[in-house]
Amino acid sequence: MLISTRPVSPNVAKYCKSRDFAGPLLLALLLALLLTLLATGTSIATSPQPYPNILLILADDLGYGDVTCYNADAKVSTPNIDSLAKQGMRFTDAHSASTVCTPSRYGILTGRMAFRTGFRGVFTGVGGPCLIEERRLTLPAMLQQRGYTTALFGKWHIGMTFVDHAGQPIRGGGLDAVKQIDYSRSIPDGPLHRGFDHFFGTVCCPTTDWLYAYIDGDHIPIPPTQQLDPQGLPQHEYSHDNRRGMIAPDYDLEKVDLMFLEKSCAFIRKHVTEQPERPFFLFHSMQAVHLPSFAADRFKGATNAGPHGDFIHEMDWIVGQLLGTLTEQGIADNTIVIFTSDNGPEAPSVISMRRDYQHDGARPWRGVKRDQWEGGHRVPFIVRWPRKVVAGSVSAQLVSLTDLLATCAAIVGFDLPNESAEDSYNMLPALLGEDSSPSIRPHMLEQTWTLQLSIRRGTWKYLDHQGSGGNDYTRDGRWGMKPYALPDLDPTAPGQLYDLAADPGETTNLYNARPDVVADLKRSLRECVDTGRSAPVR
Repeated sequence: MLISTRPVSPNVAKYCKSRDFAGPLLLALLLALLLTLLATGTSIATSPQPYPNILLILADDLGYGDVTCYNADAKVSTPNIDSLAKQGMRFTDAHSASTVCTPSRYGILTGRMAFRTGFRGVFTGVGGPCLIEERRLTLPAMLQQRGYTTALFGKWHIGMTFVDHAGQPIRGGGLDAVKQIDYSRSIPDGPLHRGFDHFFGTVCCPTTDWLYAYIDGDHIPIPPTQQLDPQGLPQHEYSHDNRRGMIAPDYDLEKVDLMFLEKSCAFIRKHVTEQPERPFFLFHSMQAVHLPSFAADRFKGATNAGPHGDFIHEMDWIVGQLLGTLTEQGIADNTIVIFTSDNGPEAPSVISMRRDYQHDGARPWRGVKRDQWEGGHRVPFIVRWPRKVVAGSVSAQLVSLTDLLATCAAIVGFDLPNESAEDSYNMLPALLGEDSSPSIRPHMLEQTWTLQLSIRRGTWKYLDHQGSGGNDYTRDGRWGMKPYALPDLDPTAPGQLYDLAADPGETTNLYNARPDVVADLKRSLRECVDTGRSAPVR
């Protein structure tokens, strides 16, 4: 409350000095003055925060089975994430927007499936331009219009434009392209140009890329000076995923997640001190637990599940630190916390963890990262919102991470235009326990990095292609997926149909057994593609 410093009138002061009026009458006069000021609204200002803060924590390549509240047999405990689930709602049928990171992150920020852009694959190095179109409404830009301060700390991976010394945009993803960068020039299409007020992080994967340097806003303040020497890095089963890119002198591959954590916590504290009347949207985008599994020194040996287990432990600890900062600043009760992952677990980590530690990051689903099967995109999804979301609740609602935009729009009362968030559904009724229907979504699209598509309706799932859509299950050898290939009982079928209620492991292809369902789902898929949307017209 801000109280006016306007001088009290001389008559009031005179009477207040009198012994007879120094007690009850003084209090009555002051109370009357305060009530008058409150009534006029000119001298006392109360500024309650109009909307809740939103903290989105995105893990990288964290599987459904990597979290103990989803997999009781997990070999690494995740007490902070488990505690978050006990305090909020845990979704059991939530899905990333794609089976790999770039299109998945595009879906999170735009509420739109990335295959609609025609982009195939993922970005590396200085590949660009930004996949998010310049005029497209994004989640942070929408929240900005509702008065939010927005920040992203961590991995971007949706493309940026870097410029060479001749002022020309660089269009390449390899080492030679990185060597062409003019670091004196600003980045014209990064997070600051897509709705974020603050950004500190990396252009692509922080520890396996051609550019190992931090971006602060729209510049790289400390450019890379030499090529990465892998000899100085940890050597173990989970460390073979480093491109020999250019690295900056301040860049420590084992501490990137701690750097992102430091930035996020500092942002929260500064915001509460300087802008307590404004809500914030903080997108904390982790490196953990993407390969290579480089846990910081303090976490090495913290588990009995090797380097990758230690990395999962660090990831969970970071979640605890973020939640602790909210509590420390007294804003936990007015902050929505969302925790999830950008896709399923990476193939090499799953293979090694199954073999060495009997830990299955994809459990209980078939497939891993890149695959159209459930293990490639069914992810942990937890939401805590005190006094709104029932603590300890579990939801079986079908959810896509594209739904974040429409849901947040509903929370802040923003009417989405029809040309935005074309694949986003409002999940607020599910969060508030107000919707008793089996599914808010009539269907859900999924895509791989090769732009293979699938559609889900109820318990039926149709894959419009043969095979995984991602990993090669005929490949043998060290990282080959052949040992996990299942018998193809209908090799002539051009697509796949599964009933997830009867066959959650996607073992029996019903393509030829249920041509009626196939035809119906193919028709729906084609309609969603041809009309440019899977959400209803607004």
